[in-house]
Amino acid sequence: MGFSMQPYGIQAMLKEGHKHLSGLDEAVLKNIDACKQLSTITRTSLGPNGMNKMVINHLDKLFVTNDAATIVNELEVQHPAAKILVLAGKAQQEEIGDGANLTISFAGELLQNAEELIRMGLHPSEIISGYSKGINKTIEILDELVEKGSETMDVRNKEQVISRMKAAVASKQFGQEDILSNLIADACMQVCPKNPANFNVDNVRVAKLVGGGLHDCTIVRGMVLKSDAVGTIKRVEKAKVAVFAGGVDTSATETKGTVLIHSAEQLENYAKTEEAKVEELIKAVADSGAKIIVSGAAVGEMALHFCERYKLMVLKISSKFELRRFCRTTGAVALLKLSQPNTDDLGYVDSISVEEIGGVRVTIVKNEEGGNSVCTVVLRGSTDSILDDLERAVDDGVNNYKAMCRDSRIIPGAAATEIELARRLKEFSFKETGLDQYAIAKFAESFEMVPKTLAENAGLNAMEIISSLYAEHASGNTKVGIDLDEGVCKDMSNLNIWDLYVTKFFALKYAADAACTVLRVDQIIMAKPAGGPKRDPPAGMDED
Repeated sequence: MGFSMQPYGIQAMLKEGHKHLSGLDEAVLKNIDACKQLSTITRTSLGPNGMNKMVINHLDKLFVTNDAATIVNELEVQHPAAKILVLAGKAQQEEIGDGANLTISFAGELLQNAEELIRMGLHPSEIISGYSKGINKTIEILDELVEKGSETMDVRNKEQVISRMKAAVASKQFGQEDILSNLIADACMQVCPKNPANFNVDNVRVAKLVGGGLHDCTIVRGMVLKSDAVGTIKRVEKAKVAVFAGGVDTSATETKGTVLIHSAEQLENYAKTEEAKVEELIKAVADSGAKIIVSGAAVGEMALHFCERYKLMVLKISSKFELRRFCRTTGAVALLKLSQPNTDDLGYVDSISVEEIGGVRVTIVKNEEGGNSVCTVVLRGSTDSILDDLERAVDDGVNNYKAMCRDSRIIPGAAATEIELARRLKEFSFKETGLDQYAIAKFAESFEMVPKTLAENAGLNAMEIISSLYAEHASGNTKVGIDLDEGVCKDMSNLNIWDLYVTKFFALKYAADAACTVLRVDQIIMAKPAGGPKRDPPAGMDED
């Protein structure tokens, strides 16, 4: 016993099995290293020529995508510092819905430059104060770069919408952005309410059907359900709809009842009364003027028989989210149990038909007159992963539309803005005295990551391009960016490549915040992980 080491210092204070990392080498540089790894993953996916990543998550689901938000969501990032970057990317995705890649890559670049400064002997707090000055100055310069006259915009003018949306869609589906932006703009304008600030992203749905190609994509005003109608009636036009959330079936009584049957006649009559009861309920629905019954749960055999007899079309929508959207499309009110609906509770559709698209039976619910309720983009493509990627591009476009409804200011795209920011911040850093001027200079250098990455992903010579961009910007052409097709620098206002101001604003802000948060850490203390089997997080909503 006498020889056993008594723990001392921090070991004596904490429970055994903990980890304690402190100091520059162990904590700060390790954190920076983890964040650099994460941003190296997302960086190659930045921009229109970005490469795809193949991610297989813990449930064996395969993702092939260049959408950074999806990539970092599906990678189970374990390192606490890299998690901060993931959260910054998620915040950007929720705020704007696009630009998560810029956030993560830029934060990683800032941290990489901070590492060089630390090795030069700067203290992290000086770097943080320099970065804070840098981001404040950046936001000032961003305001000056906003294109004149872009503050006002008609969100129902298709050309203006497409010019703002194209860049976001192109970064996901390069070469197909014209077709896609056209579709997305149409869909968004159809569901845009009178006050555009209230635009709801959920009103633009996506239906993915395998087969065909991109040119077969269409827009349906209304909904596309991926299921067949129950029963034989497949097409109804200009009809009223009754929606029952609880299912169309004979329901058991609440209390347990015992029925004593003495003779054969009683048994026959007992079965008949059940039939009569169901028929009475279905007849009540038919009498109310409804031609279509939509059920949220199972449809009983007997109920179906009577629905056929009264020429009612029966649909079954098992997802309650879809059922809510269906109610929103048709203006119906979902009733809890099978009973005679009031006329106010009935919805209306122009046509419901079951069609076959690419071997899949789908029910198309059209509602043209209903105004701006729900609109569905039907995507066609050869494989599931292509469809998923198309869906993400549509998602980005729709989110972009929402962002431009709130703030329609635009700035030049294709790295023109970033080079201008880098140039102006460089000048600003020379005016600063004190050690944070080095940090501001590094902050300015970090912006070069964007043109450099765009050029590298397109297989161009990054150094040449950056120097020629600087030369153009120094002579006062602030809108010159990279034309990736020809690999030369051009004026972006002629090519019509614009980025939304809000996207850039939030992406840079979140990135700087995340970088500063990581730099502020100087010790990591990890408790021993709790024993016991790993619990999966509870199953969430359906995929929407």
